[in-house]
Amino acid sequence: MTSQANLLLLFSLLISATSTVFSQKRQTDKELEKALKEITSDFNGDVGIYVYNLKTNKEAAINADTIFPTASVIKVPILLGVFQKIINGELKYNEPLVYDAKRAYGGSGLMQFYKDSTQTDLRTSLALMMGYSDNTSSLWNQELAGGGEGINTLLESLNFQDTRVNSRTKGREDIWKRYGWGQTTPREMTDILVKIRRGEMFNSAASEEMYRLMTNSFYTDYALSEIPPYVQSASKQGMVDDSRSELVMVNAPSGDYAFYFTTKNIEDESWEYENEAWELSREISAFLWNYFEPELTWKPAEGTKELTTGIKY
Repeated sequence: MTSQANLLLLFSLLISATSTVFSQKRQTDKELEKALKEITSDFNGDVGIYVYNLKTNKEAAINADTIFPTASVIKVPILLGVFQKIINGELKYNEPLVYDAKRAYGGSGLMQFYKDSTQTDLRTSLALMMGYSDNTSSLWNQELAGGGEGINTLLESLNFQDTRVNSRTKGREDIWKRYGWGQTTPREMTDILVKIRRGEMFNSAASEEMYRLMTNSFYTDYALSEIPPYVQSASKQGMVDDSRSELVMVNAPSGDYAFYFTTKNIEDESWEYENEAWELSREISAFLWNYFEPELTWKPAEGTKELTTGIKY
């Protein structure tokens, strides 16, 4: 066999081995799954959890393939829809936009307070959507992405079968009444973030910019409060009266891990810091950090909940 043939054979074997690694079936972390079931056993409502360690290829799941409402977590698929338009040349990342006060939509966010005819751009609108969960900019971004119909077509093409936009989407009016703005499963929403983290969502440049946008969340009161502030995390939160959800990727020293915690039909619909679902979110996040980083045990400083000025969350 010639040296060239040897090189071709070696290259072929390397490609084969690499493909095998990336196509390996995820293994269940039985210890982690058991612990999560114990932690959630007394919760007053329905819980879904999916945890995936990108380094070990292990997972833990509770109702991971059950459909839950997303609330504002649907803004992650909206982000995908906008970036597809950017990649296709239909939009520019710094596309100039002019705000119309008629777009104002209540709830979270800052854009609703813009003056009419304020000049802004698409990048700012996306940053507000992901960082502050801005509802006004999110609905605008959904429109720019081709509406719910366009985003859902994209999701289907990416083989996400249960993640869909429902609000302002033709033909999904009855589903909207059940799930609200969007719907997903814990496994699918986690996998979307994993693909972004690995540079596999469209291309590496798009994935990296989307990931950057997701690392600046304003909502650090919940799962993020249990992750050391000096460790980078990407996230998106969603919350309505009877459902609270969080999507998180932690760039931990020992290896990245991602999780999606979601609920529905919760009994405690309060909006206080001690809401049962938010307490559970913090408990799970703290447990995961200490489970994956046992040598770096950490907990929030005393008084984090109530600052020395007397201001409470």
